[in-house]
Amino acid sequence: MKTERYTLPDIIRGAAIAEMIIYHGLWDLVFVFGEDISWFNSSGAYIWQQSICWTFIFLSGFFFNLGKHKLKRSLTVLICSAVISIVTIIAMPDAAVKFGVLTLIGSCMLFMIPFDKIFSKIDPMAGVFVSFALFVILKNVSCGSLGFEGLVITALPECLYRNLFTAYIGFPHASFASSDYFPLIPWFFLFTAGYFIYHILNKYDLLKNLSAVKFPPLEWVGRHSLIIYMLHQPVVYGAIWLAENL
Repeated sequence: MKTERYTLPDIIRGAAIAEMIIYHGLWDLVFVFGEDISWFNSSGAYIWQQSICWTFIFLSGFFFNLGKHKLKRSLTVLICSAVISIVTIIAMPDAAVKFGVLTLIGSCMLFMIPFDKIFSKIDPMAGVFVSFALFVILKNVSCGSLGFEGLVITALPECLYRNLFTAYIGFPHASFASSDYFPLIPWFFLFTAGYFIYHILNKYDLLKNLSAVKFPPLEWVGRHSLIIYMLHQPVVYGAIWLAENL
């Protein structure tokens, strides 16, 4: 039996992909081609970048509940993330991607396979509340403290920040650097928030309402988000290079 597609989540993910392409185009202009775009380093640009990432991770948790072949899907995303890391380490060592958003999403999908039966028994309202609470409290872990953005609750012991493995978890060592860094902590809990939102909508028979909105172009982009993600950066970079050199 074919799994129903819910158009609204696809539309939202498609819109996030479009925003991501624009954002990465600006990133290339500033950090690769040396253009002076002062706004790009502003708090507004940071909020925009975070909103795109939050959307992807949250929706990945939502979509985890849909379809089959979860192991195959998670491994596919992890392989794609490895390709990005290897290519950027070779081609752009100063802006290499280590533990980027695809590594996070693939890891979350993989870890949720054994946890799915346990989490599906938790009241989804409680699950969403706890997930968001943990995400907020742990948001600054990679910066050395508990807290959210400018709010610091308490500093964490330096002994937690040791090596690449701790960086993968959320505790990067002093010399760790990545142009796209999304560790398990805190982002796994944003993923689980999306997972539990699906179960809330399912519990109250609201999922059918997610197909009330139609916008085929963004639906298509949302359905093919992984391949577009893999291809967009070289395409954007090539387009900017041509515009700069022709």
